[in-house]
Amino acid sequence: MGLDMYAFTTREDIPPVDFPDPADTVRLFYWRKHPNLHGWMEVLYRAKGGKDEQFSLAPVRLVVSDLDALEKAVRKNALPETSGFFFGKSRPDEKNRDLEFICKARDAIVSGKAVFYTSWW
Repeated sequence: MGLDMYAFTTREDIPPVDFPDPADTVRLFYWRKHPNLHGWMEVLYRAKGGKDEQFSLAPVRLVVSDLDALEKAVRKNALPETSGFFFGKSRPDEKNRDLEFICKARDAIVSGKAVFYTSWW
């Protein structure tokens, strides 16, 4: 058990939060137990109107401005300290992976795809 975190792409026009899995979902990225990134995504989810109390299996769409804000937080080591029973601990070496994800997500958006984050714990 633990925090599994995913970014997916779709060609469907999805809303900002709380939508069913698109039929054409393709996995873009995966993280295992990176709670600080998860905490950042939860803040974004709530800001976009997300209602799931546990923020588990609750999707949030990422747009370019979200990726810009995430990149700024990652580069400044400003992801919020986040903890949970099965979450583990974020590690400094994840910074490069986070930046890799941001690059892949931007490329996907430029190619006409929507990008979203979801997790399960």
